[in-house]
Amino acid sequence: MSQKTDGLRHRAQNGSSTGNANGNTSGPTDEGKKIDQKLDQHLEYEFGGPWGVVAIMTGFPILMYYLWICLVFYDGQLTFPNSVDDIQPFFGRMWEHIAQDASPSWYAWKVYGGLMLYQLVLAWIVPGFMQEGLPVPSLGYKTLMYKCNALGCLYITWATAAALHYFHIFRLTEIIDNFGHLMTVAMIVGFSVSFGMYFLTVATGNQIRMSGNFIYDVFMGAVLNPRIGPIDMKMWLEVRIPWVLVFFMAVSGACKQYEQYGYVTPNMAFMCLATWLYLNACGKGEECIPQTWDMFHEKWGFLVIFWNFAGVPFSYIYSVVYMASHDPSKYQFSTPTYVALFGTLLTAYYIWDTSMSQKSRFKMQTQGITTFRNTFPQLPGGTLRDPKFIQTAHGNRLLIDGWWAYSRKPNYVADWIMSLSWGLCIGTASPIPYFYSVFFIAVLVHRLQNWLRRSLSRFAPREASTAFVSSNFRVGLKKQHQLKFL
Repeated sequence: MSQKTDGLRHRAQNGSSTGNANGNTSGPTDEGKKIDQKLDQHLEYEFGGPWGVVAIMTGFPILMYYLWICLVFYDGQLTFPNSVDDIQPFFGRMWEHIAQDASPSWYAWKVYGGLMLYQLVLAWIVPGFMQEGLPVPSLGYKTLMYKCNALGCLYITWATAAALHYFHIFRLTEIIDNFGHLMTVAMIVGFSVSFGMYFLTVATGNQIRMSGNFIYDVFMGAVLNPRIGPIDMKMWLEVRIPWVLVFFMAVSGACKQYEQYGYVTPNMAFMCLATWLYLNACGKGEECIPQTWDMFHEKWGFLVIFWNFAGVPFSYIYSVVYMASHDPSKYQFSTPTYVALFGTLLTAYYIWDTSMSQKSRFKMQTQGITTFRNTFPQLPGGTLRDPKFIQTAHGNRLLIDGWWAYSRKPNYVADWIMSLSWGLCIGTASPIPYFYSVFFIAVLVHRLQNWLRRSLSRFAPREASTAFVSSNFRVGLKKQHQLKFL
């Protein structure tokens, strides 16, 4: 393996078709390189093309405002005009709620901007584990190095927030109390960074896989590997802003309940646990992120930028917003129900955590990486020894061991169950907290369709791959040599 001064690495690769991932590096075949070259070109529009992305870019902010208004001002129920004559007054009422309770106040800018700046500084200065990413076709199959220091940054952030709250410098209840104002600021940041990054990328000539349509390219992104010094911006934004905010929203709701009632409901405690599990998993398994399709192929555009700055933290946490503004009597459960709720969360989390770890560490093994981080908590079953896999005609390897022997996307299933539990924690008090799971299933279906399309182009012969993807992904139930692609 060689390393250049620009931080890129180039590993020696071979296309061995052995069924043992340990100690053998694998790389694309000549046919695989042709496929990768094709995938690095704009071939077709997604999301309905330019008009579809315009609808998404305008519709989602409006939907976020609408759901927040219904949640806080209309008892968590969807509200509509009472009659044709009420349509104009209805929109007037909606706008009044936004103008009064969701204006981009200077205080909200200080809070949100302060979090962004603090997370950038921590990402820059805190020591971290250096992880090698996947070979990037557009970089000549060289790999980028990623500084994984999220876990240390999270511990520092938690300690800082606790100190600020304890000494009354910044009360954590301020987060949930200023939800609307913070949401608007987050939207402005999301739009500004998306357009700014597009223009900067084009101006510096670093664009890739462009369609030629301005708004579509802003939406999908122009740059693949945006970096500021040692910080990879895609990886930074995937964890440091959205999931930090999601966790502190839950903590803020718990603090507000404690101040109002003198206790924290099991439902709110559930959300604190659920959001902590997710955030901590992102930090302790940060070295797995560079092994994902998102990092080595997906570009950094509005689709990712806006959703991480605004969409995730302000639309996944509706159950907390509801509980913080409604009496606990509206969402009380029996003890067995709480046991089932917590049990479902923890079971789904275990499957999600270990399946993600299995897949990511398998990819590391194919690169010859056999030393892994030991961060808390390391769950049993997260690393497969001598894992079974399929060697594809492309040259890469498809894991068919561990959880991946029973489902092609076990992480998707577990992740969606967790998202559903975030709505179930308030029962039937409001339909709005179920937005996360409804939206998420649509995202997962879209991602699965893209995976199937890529699989058909990368796994040969085509007849074998078609039989494979149509068999409900039960590859682990058959002998490996029966499924090996030529």
